Amino acid sequence: MSVAESNDLREYCLEVAEAAKQASAELVSVSGAAKNHWLRDSAAALRSHSAGLIAANQKDILAAPDYGLTSAQIDRLELTSERVEGIAIALEEIAMLPDPIGEVMESSVRPNGLFVSKLRVPLGVVFFIYESRPNVTADAAAICLKSGNAVILRGGKEAAHSSRAIVDLLANVAEQCGIPPTAVQLVGTRDREAVGHFLSMSDHIDVAIPRGGEGLIRRVSEEATMPVIKHFAGNCHVYIDCAADLDLAEKLTVNSKCQRFGVCNACESMVVHAEVAAEFLPRVGLALANNGVEVRGDARTCELLADAREASSNDFSEEYLGPVISCRVVDSLEQAIAHINQHSSHHTEAIVTKDLAAARRFTATIDSSAVIVNASTRFNDGGEFGLGAEIGISTDKFHARGPCGLKELTSYKYVVYGDGQMR
Repeated sequence: MSVAESNDLREYCLEVAEAAKQASAELVSVSGAAKNHWLRDSAAALRSHSAGLIAANQKDILAAPDYGLTSAQIDRLELTSERVEGIAIALEEIAMLPDPIGEVMESSVRPNGLFVSKLRVPLGVVFFIYESRPNVTADAAAICLKSGNAVILRGGKEAAHSSRAIVDLLANVAEQCGIPPTAVQLVGTRDREAVGHFLSMSDHIDVAIPRGGEGLIRRVSEEATMPVIKHFAGNCHVYIDCAADLDLAEKLTVNSKCQRFGVCNACESMVVHAEVAAEFLPRVGLALANNGVEVRGDARTCELLADAREASSNDFSEEYLGPVISCRVVDSLEQAIAHINQHSSHHTEAIVTKDLAAARRFTATIDSSAVIVNASTRFNDGGEFGLGAEIGISTDKFHARGPCGLKELTSYKYVVYGDGQMR
């Protein structure tokens, strides 16, 4: 790229960031009713333009082999009429959620008569970099705008046509609802250097949220001049305790792993107590095999499961996003906890047990964004937690952890009322 081209790219990025900053200032005065009107009208527009969205998506599907996408990645990319309907329903569900902006989080009257309140406010401008999932484009736009934030969307090139069709529709509806259309912008260049330019613009962008491969997230974390909400990987575990109901354990493990392979809250690792391993592993191994899943295990797993492959040193930390699962047999709950905390990506872990003390010990000592007892790991999701669509699942501890819904995209400020008090 020539110097002139580089300068042109930076100028383009600066124009987008400045427009987003101006839109965020205007959004402060937009009522909750207007934002909900936009969400409902956008849902209606998605439905009425379903055929056009699917046609745009087909251009991405046809190009998918050129990008080397796996079958699981293509599944995540594809739009159908049912998936468009799902996106529309998600927008309507967000519209039904309480508007977080202006919420009084705390208040008190000081001895000198000052009234001190802590109010929820937007973050400002969100720079969101994400993978090739068209529904994420709509979800991110909806959740950012509902929480009073402008958003700059940098989707993957694999979904370029789908994302453009969705963003154009949402921006047009925003303008009709009296909301600045530049509150929702899609980066119009595939040049990777654009990301670096945006990450340097902390005067205009308040937070960056990368959602994709670990390499992307590490790059954003290293280059960003603004705070970053991160989600590195989803190596999620299911631990089958010695006090587990094995029928339930089999169903939950299969659901956690097989309900959808290519998602961050799918189970990638099993941990099985030695007391139940001889009975449990053959039956769950058969169930997983029937779903096309390969097991990679430690020596004890391989002894009990003839079709299992010996796990490498990296397998226990791997996010497969496909039909492979790791397995380790342990001698105690404490050993299971130590193994999970060592290899986990701190996303989602589940325990299957009838022992309440074991469940409490597991939930207290596992260091992950969600710890689940006797249910599938697939429930770590903004919609399933009642947050509405989420912009991602953070494995950070600051500023947000777990599913990032409306409240996780806000900050706060103190507003103080007095009647002449002086210090």
